[in-house]
Amino acid sequence: MDIQIATLCDFAADYGNGKLVINGTFDALRASQLPVVHPHCSLAMRICVLPEDSGDHKMTINIIDEDGNSIDPSKMPIRADMPIQVPDEVPFLTRNLVLNFQGLKFPGEGIYHVDVTIDGELVVRLPLRIAQTRDQLQSGQPPKE
Repeated sequence: MDIQIATLCDFAADYGNGKLVINGTFDALRASQLPVVHPHCSLAMRICVLPEDSGDHKMTINIIDEDGNSIDPSKMPIRADMPIQVPDEVPFLTRNLVLNFQGLKFPGEGIYHVDVTIDGELVVRLPLRIAQTRDQLQSGQPPKE
């Protein structure tokens, strides 16, 4: 099993014809005030599986802070069964996964991670930097000395 694409983005869609559409990929959010609530984003992934990957698997997705704690323990980690059936005569299959997040709350500045595990093994760790903008940067004025 190979994760070919994994990214946070503003919008993603799988149109059912094998095409994954990704708009506005990002790895940092800037906010004038903290905590910040990000209204909407998506985790877009493309997974390639082989016949030997056939069977029942478990996937988890979690967004964690620098201490390894979920940013929303009441909703994360997200757990999903992932049954895979690849016919022996087919060399590989790809599947697109789009997970939409609404109202993610980040309590402070720092480096957060989107972790994806399959069968308990970490297969993707996407860093996400949360930074507070400073007043002088917002106004376009140089910092006062």
